[in-house]
Amino acid sequence: MFTNDQRQKERIGKYGTPRVEYLQELVAQFQSASSEETKERIVANLGNFAYDPYNYTVLRQLNVLELFLDCLTEPNERLVEFALGGICNASADMYPTNAACIIQSDGIPLVVQSLSTPVKNTVNYALGTLYYLCNAATESEILKPEIVEAIK
Repeated sequence: MFTNDQRQKERIGKYGTPRVEYLQELVAQFQSASSEETKERIVANLGNFAYDPYNYTVLRQLNVLELFLDCLTEPNERLVEFALGGICNASADMYPTNAACIIQSDGIPLVVQSLSTPVKNTVNYALGTLYYLCNAATESEILKPEIVEAIK
């Protein structure tokens, strides 16, 4: 469910952790994590926050989209899956701010390379992301014949 300021105040109460602080803590935990399992859990958690427009500004401020893109270069398929899920969630932004951030960070080639993975969810997230990122400015890059063929 999408949230707003009033709902957040109700959810955290007097002693809860505000959303911004919680997301900052997740990013810090990811950066200091040495366990692959811990990184997977944190990226999956961040990806779940990426579906709600309420969180978009904070995720951009904390460079979470870039963190997701960095994860796409890792050999850990679960980390790639969860990161691409977060990218797909965030790229559905009705205002193309997140999409612009992904595009400016050279995210399209990283998403495209994920089309060849054997992990079905990762391929689905890649397809969804490319759909959301495709516009007049990116069409020639996303709809290259070799990419269209890979999608088929």
